[in-house]
Amino acid sequence: MFTRRTFIAGASAASVLALMGAPAQAAKLSLNELSAYLNRLQTAQSDFTQINDDGTISTGRIYIKRPGRCRFDYNPPEKTLVMVGGGQVAIFDAKSNAIEPEQYPLSRTPLNIILEKNVDFARRDMVVGHREDGPKTVVVAQDPANPDYGKIELVFTGNPVQLRQWIITDGAGSRTTVILGELKTGGNLSSTLFNIPYEVGQRKG
Repeated sequence: MFTRRTFIAGASAASVLALMGAPAQAAKLSLNELSAYLNRLQTAQSDFTQINDDGTISTGRIYIKRPGRCRFDYNPPEKTLVMVGGGQVAIFDAKSNAIEPEQYPLSRTPLNIILEKNVDFARRDMVVGHREDGPKTVVVAQDPANPDYGKIELVFTGNPVQLRQWIITDGAGSRTTVILGELKTGGNLSSTLFNIPYEVGQRKG
């Protein structure tokens, strides 16, 4: 289910919007507003629904600690854990019976765009799409120096600004949609939630 650059697919736009739900029409949010929102988002957690490229659906809870840290705890019957920390993405898959996770650099996934220290959608020609979709503002971004790493499509609502979902398309064209519940922001999240060597040590026990 998880490939090297697609852990975070393919539902129709209508089905995704139906899962989200949203209020009436609102003005398109500017790139500066959205950048400022993400830069203020230091810690957050939420339930999530993930639609995988093969059409299967997973659920779980996400923890975000910017910059550079994120964690996806998947609900049973899945036994997968995805951790982002120390510049690496680690996928722990209990089905493989391997203690050591599959790892690859965060910089090689579009998720890095929203986890980097200073988000600035207006710089470096990173935004390749910015549109209004009813009450939502949609931003499509990629690393302009490495478009082969894929792209991320971010969906926001306003009043107040909130990230609602993202769709990651990897270099091979596989799509994964993550739909967020209500984000609980602020508060302290333990660094061990994002510490890959610590998690490996716990599993070696």
